[in-house]
Order: sequence, then C-alpha cells, then structure tokens
Amino acid sequence: MSRNIFAKLAVMTTKKLKIPATTMRMTDVARLAGVSVMTVSRALKSDGVVAAETRQRVMKVVEKLGYVPDLLAGSLSSKKSGFVSLLVPSLNNSHFAETVMAMKQVLEPAGLQVLLGFTNYQASEEERLIEWMLKRRPEAIVLTYDGHTPVARERLKQAGVPVIEIWETAVPAIDHAVGFSNRAAAVSITNAMIELGYTKIGYIGESSDRGTRGELRRRGFTEAMKKRNFDATRQIAYAPPPINMMQGREAFAALMNRWPDTEAVVCVSDPCAFGALTYCQSRGWAVPQKIAIAGFGAFEISACSVPSLSTLSVSGFDIGEQTGRLILRLRNGEQSSAEIAKIVVATKPVMRDSSAKR
Repeated sequence: MSRNIFAKLAVMTTKKLKIPATTMRMTDVARLAGVSVMTVSRALKSDGVVAAETRQRVMKVVEKLGYVPDLLAGSLSSKKSGFVSLLVPSLNNSHFAETVMAMKQVLEPAGLQVLLGFTNYQASEEERLIEWMLKRRPEAIVLTYDGHTPVARERLKQAGVPVIEIWETAVPAIDHAVGFSNRAAAVSITNAMIELGYTKIGYIGESSDRGTRGELRRRGFTEAMKKRNFDATRQIAYAPPPINMMQGREAFAALMNRWPDTEAVVCVSDPCAFGALTYCQSRGWAVPQKIAIAGFGAFEISACSVPSLSTLSVSGFDIGEQTGRLILRLRNGEQSSAEIAKIVVATKPVMRDSSAKR
C-alpha cells in the first residue's frame, strides 16, 4: 500500500472513529499506522532505532492526525521533562531579557526548553508560580533573588531539583546562586563618587524593599558613607520596585527639597537616575556642575543620555550563560547537586559625564 493511500486511509479511519486531537493517544497512532506502540515511541525520538520507511509512515499519520506526544508521561520513567523553569520579576527589563536569551542559547542545543514565568515583583505571585512550575516537574528552577515568602522558600528546599537564584550571591542561598553581591556593588559605586570628591551624597531607593536586591543596594550605600564618616541619612524610599523614570524624577525632587545642599545622588537603578537627570534639565541645573548623578545597572539609556550617566556595570547575558552552563553540568552529572555552586559575575563602576572630579 502506497504512503499516499495509507495517509488517506488513516484520515478516513480517524474521521470514522471521531478521535479528538486533544485526546489522541499513542495507541491510536500505532493502530492507524499498523505498527506497535513501541515502534511509534521509537519513531518519535530523533535517536530512536526504526526503519526509515516505518518512521516516515508513522510521522505521516502523526502529521495528519495532529497528534502531540505526551512528554510528561514519558518523563515519569526518565525523570527528564525537557524544560527548565525561569521566573523573572519584569518583562520590560533589558537585563532579564538578556538573561533569558543567554539561557536559551545554552540550553536549547542540549534539548532543554525554558518555561518562563513573570512575577511582577510580587512575592505572592512568585509563590503561586513556584507551585505551578513544580507540579510540571522541571529539571531545574531558576529565579531572581527578591524577597521569597517562607512558603516559597520551603517549597524550593523540598523541590527535589536544582534551584538556582540569580542576580545575587552574597546572602544565604536556597541552593545554587549565580550573580554578584548587590551590597558590595553599591559600596563600589558609592565609593567611586566619594573618590571624585563628593561628600554630601543622597540615595534614591525603593519602598517595601525588604528581602530584595534594592534593600541590599541601600545597605551598600549606607555602609560606604558611614565608613568615611559621612552623613548616610539623605535617603528617599519612594516607590515599590521597580522604580520607574517618572518616580525617579519625583523622588529626586523630594530629596533636593529636603536636602538642597546635596552634591551628588546615587540611584537604585538607571531608570531612576535618568528620571533625576530629566528633573535637573527641567530646572536648568547643570549636571554634574550643580549635582552629580549615578545609577545602577548600565542600561542602554545610561550611555545614550546627555550627559551620559555614571553607573554600575553588570552583564545580564553573562548571568544567563553561566546559569545555563551550571544546569547542564548538574544534568550531566559533571557536578554533584550536593556541591553548592556560587558563581560570581564581574561588576564595576563606569564613571561617565554625569559625575566629574570636584
């Protein structure tokens, strides 16, 4: 029987049986293709041992019927679901976009897909997504360090798969960590401003930042200022994370209204710093002559603004790439899951036109 006639017969038989595509089983494909279920299973695997003609016949039926293999059922015996869960707090942040892209580039050639979840900086939403993801048996779960709830932490500890926190390494991790110390990075950018001669430095941060990277950055600023015996109280906690440009502009206005003799300001992020810069421009204040500004993150906007913004440089792509490689090492048994990994990526202050030596 020719393949064309067989395909037509398969479609006619399916119509007669009225098998919905959503409930199609491998046994249905096997029956219509005239082969065993094991042969269908082998034909669906790229490395399965099956005659070329038989594979073609099976795939023809699969295509005509719209059959979708139940990967979860297959994962029960192999314990490999073929996907990694990744939870990020924001979808419009270029850093997280770079992290996702890098992870995909590393994992996809190894047959792993990235299943993305969006928490919107809400710990309760992260908790819900963790439960949802774990029910689907990911081979690893990756999430940004940002204020996990006690329930979320306990679920992750009991997950039974590698848990990798990203964008922070210094605080006690649940399992593995890839990133950098946000506190130490904030110390370094604050020290860079101090070394330029600024002493009356303010800080714009986020409210409700307990347990977040923003809190660690705020602590780093405070630590650096106190170590030099400078006033560390010029701080505004303006809006819940992530603070945006408009909120940064408003927070900067509030800071300057309260401490008008401020010489420089360090911001929790580059969007916040850009907002501060636009306020200065609206008032005709020269930057850095009247006041210097520094951000955090080295977003593209920091390099394109006029004047360009001093900032703390870190690579989201590097974090994603290192995370992907760690997952593969754990999956391939090249690194024991019991051996906790803490991978630190480089950061450094990048001093630009928005700050100058006094």
